[in-house]
Amino acid sequence: MKALKWIIGIVIVIILVWIGVSSSQKGDESSETEPVRIGFVGPLSGDVANFGENARAAVQIAVEEVNASGGINGRDLEVIYEDGACSGTDAVNAVNKLVNVDNVSVVLGGTCSPETLAMAPILESAGVVGLSYCSTAPKITDAGDYIFRDVPSDLFQANFAADYLYNELGKRKAAIVYVQNDWGLGIQEAFTEAFEELGGEILLAEAHSSDSKDLRSQLTKVANSDADVLYFPAFPDSSIAGVRQTREVGVDVTLFGADAWDDPKMWEEIGAAGEGAFFVAGKTNSTDEFKAKMAEKLGSDEIIYCSNYAYDGLKLLAQVMNDVGTDSEAIKNALYEVRYEGEVSQPVIEFDQNGDPKTAVYTLKRVENGVPVVVE
Repeated sequence: MKALKWIIGIVIVIILVWIGVSSSQKGDESSETEPVRIGFVGPLSGDVANFGENARAAVQIAVEEVNASGGINGRDLEVIYEDGACSGTDAVNAVNKLVNVDNVSVVLGGTCSPETLAMAPILESAGVVGLSYCSTAPKITDAGDYIFRDVPSDLFQANFAADYLYNELGKRKAAIVYVQNDWGLGIQEAFTEAFEELGGEILLAEAHSSDSKDLRSQLTKVANSDADVLYFPAFPDSSIAGVRQTREVGVDVTLFGADAWDDPKMWEEIGAAGEGAFFVAGKTNSTDEFKAKMAEKLGSDEIIYCSNYAYDGLKLLAQVMNDVGTDSEAIKNALYEVRYEGEVSQPVIEFDQNGDPKTAVYTLKRVENGVPVVVE
């Protein structure tokens, strides 16, 4: 009887082992055919939803092209889109879902610097790569080993703005009105340092919340100062109110904004009050094919420069995953060595030891007849 029990036990063990091996093999086969999933985080609602929706359209185009070319080693690429709402809190909720529920090995995002900075500790702890296509705050440089961006830091943008104002427009006394978040504070500090190094003077720096619709108090101080330029790094909603109110309170100096002003809808709403305003935008390399696909996807000709970086970010990640697979650590290591060429943002994208792009090229725009045009 004991021998029979022993034999039955051996048979059960063999069956269990066989079931386990069989299940494992099925899982391996499944993992080789299932789509490769990556996450996307950007503002799909709120103040800068136009940036997020525009970027999502660019990513969708890139995904379609990747899959038409064979996907990731024969597997389709699938993107899971989450709303970061340009908010640290919303971005944390989004990235926790992507990492812990969807099990993505890379996240494309965020758009806003508060999104990316809030997500960074979670991505770093989980060992999941994050690649931002639009977050420019200088703090992101030190956000972690797994945190990258293909859009340049505001250190480049602030230096460009300071140099143009001082050397090209002859401005010597600046007032600053900036949005009170990681992006606004970072660019305000970088601009202040660059402008003062050139010999300029910062007369005042006034902050406001991102949802503020009344900046008259800050702007009245500008009007009562001796400033000859107002540097105004702010998001579209508060900028719309603020630019209109400059005229109401008697601010009569050159207005100069940052890359968040590169939103065509902003100038449609501001109207005549924005005439003559300058702002810096990332210089991109849009092709006719990309413009046509974006127009078809969006139903309009509006391309926000971050969308070019979102498109290239997706294509760059696909290039890396085709080379090294979907392990996040392997992706991270490959990104430090990658050279990506010839698409719609910059001619070449390479990352330095901090995960920042090695080079940056900007363009200057001026509002003429209600429309931003490139200053040659």
